[in-house]
Amino acid sequence: MKSGETVYVPSATATEETGFVSIFDGKSLEGWKGDSTYWRVESGNIVGEITPETILQSNSFLVWQGGEPADFELKLEVNISKDGNSGINYRSEVFPGVPNALRGYQADIDGKNSYTGQNYEERKRTTLAYIGQKTTIEPQSPAGELGDNIEGNAWKGLRVTEELGDPDSLRRLMKSEDWNALHLVVKGNVMKHYVNGVLISEVVDEDTVNRRMKGLLGIQVHVGPPMQVKFRNIRLKEL
Repeated sequence: MKSGETVYVPSATATEETGFVSIFDGKSLEGWKGDSTYWRVESGNIVGEITPETILQSNSFLVWQGGEPADFELKLEVNISKDGNSGINYRSEVFPGVPNALRGYQADIDGKNSYTGQNYEERKRTTLAYIGQKTTIEPQSPAGELGDNIEGNAWKGLRVTEELGDPDSLRRLMKSEDWNALHLVVKGNVMKHYVNGVLISEVVDEDTVNRRMKGLLGIQVHVGPPMQVKFRNIRLKEL
């Protein structure tokens, strides 16, 4: 810890929510697995950092080792630098051939809040819902190829069923280079992403060929310029 730094201590309110269990002890990466080049614990936070000396060739994840949640709620707080790009992966699987890589659903996070809260499927169907969208993902034929159904970094089977709010207005609820609260509610084939208590995106996944109903949970540092992202107060409630 650097001189003068304040160590974050979760409040009683944060730690006593019914059914939620802390999955980060605030002191170590016990129960998590990733590349220590990019991940550490500092001042009560999990810190993911890319420096000029450690530029990434592919996205790298710190993966929780406590199981493969199916239906769950996840709550945490995140603080990301202006040029940062990160995310929370869930119902994911190890992506073969790439170190510390996951494939699956992601609650996107970025320092400019261009994408924070959207649903992006890492290394698979790409964007499933942008900020301010409730979508249904249409079924895909088993014979279809993933690449044939992706256009402009979004899934062609994405059908917007409801506007949750003006995207720019929703972005103004997110604090830049400060702590924001994320809350994921994942049940059955419905995935809801909240930021600071506001529903930012919702996906109803009817694509039985490509969807996953359980899987790994992890946090990401993304290829790109030097950046830092911090996570704290990570609590999981399995439903």
